[in-house]
Amino acid sequence: MAKLERHAVVAGAGIGGLTAAVALQRRGWRVTVCERAPGPNAVGAGILLAPNALRAFDAIGFDPTRAAGPAAPAAMGLRRPGGAWLSRTDGAALAARYGRAPLAVHRSALVAALAAALPDGAIRYGAAVTGVDDADGSPVVRTEAGDLGADLVLAADGIHSPLRRQYFPAHPGLRYSGETAWRTVLPAAAGAHAGPAADVIETWGRGERFGVVPLADGRYYLFATAVVPEGYRPSDLRAEFLRRYGTWHDPIPALLERIDPAAVLQHDLYDLAVPLPRYHRGRLAWLGDAAHAMTPNLGQGGCQAIEDAVVLAHLLETREVPAALAAYSAVRHARTDAIRVRARRAGRIAALTHPLAVACRDLAVRATPAGLALRAMDDLFDGFTLPAPAVPAARAA
Repeated sequence: MAKLERHAVVAGAGIGGLTAAVALQRRGWRVTVCERAPGPNAVGAGILLAPNALRAFDAIGFDPTRAAGPAAPAAMGLRRPGGAWLSRTDGAALAARYGRAPLAVHRSALVAALAAALPDGAIRYGAAVTGVDDADGSPVVRTEAGDLGADLVLAADGIHSPLRRQYFPAHPGLRYSGETAWRTVLPAAAGAHAGPAADVIETWGRGERFGVVPLADGRYYLFATAVVPEGYRPSDLRAEFLRRYGTWHDPIPALLERIDPAAVLQHDLYDLAVPLPRYHRGRLAWLGDAAHAMTPNLGQGGCQAIEDAVVLAHLLETREVPAALAAYSAVRHARTDAIRVRARRAGRIAALTHPLAVACRDLAVRATPAGLALRAMDDLFDGFTLPAPAVPAARAA
């Protein structure tokens, strides 16, 4: 007798949700991705895919360089507003230690490449998931475009996850980090004024940061942060940037002149106030920001969503759905929450405002040997592993 095709419904067509869909589809699942947006979204900024995320993509046979290009940063480093280096790590050293150098890509290009790896019709736009009933038995996914039955439901519905609120109503939710962030992407033509184009640079001031990330396709991803009250929105964004960062080292002033304020995204930075007690409920699992929202200070938010998706699909190969999701929750909880806590602590250090504290911070960073600083990233960049397979069991239809 032929096996019945198993159906997975994924809430959210972001990086985590689409990675999960691709991983499951390549393992024989029928996948439906429900996305609240009315269509593919070309708006966005950049993402630095760390070696752990690239290895996770390798595990499902997905190559992000096909959409974004193979270029990797020549170096990554921290600078002071006056231009002095606090630390700098050669890209070749990263590749030698971790097998891969980080890859900087535009989020929309990565999302488009993941979507293209799915069958036509697998993604349903304008179909926000409003709830899931009977997650412990036979889940029914409620969407704005109708109901769907599923053998598996994945909540990849973002930092403000409605499904997290539905199933964890007593959880305190998000907490504000104290910082807001601005992000935009400049065309490659700006590279004529951008100095060493292959370097990923982050500059730390007093309660302010500015980052320049050359993307693999030749564009520039810029980001900036500032310690401000929650909800702060400047009336004149260009004046705000010039006031905060206009006297910082080259190429920052030249890049600021080329920013289109209308193309700048601003988001206050949040993470979960406390971890979720688990990442699953019966046949429903949470991944990415829906499960373990973290601040971007380690560049691991999207990378951990990719890891979640690949580990979950791997566990479903040899386990029934409820057992696989329980194993996923057990395997992923400690790693992702440790990174969430570490990201918040890193943000507090980077966002220091008192002159003496900033001076001590900068001195400590400069005094740290390059090898020791690199080893401090081992648990992040070398931390992705696939769990050992279980003894194959008969799967429920």
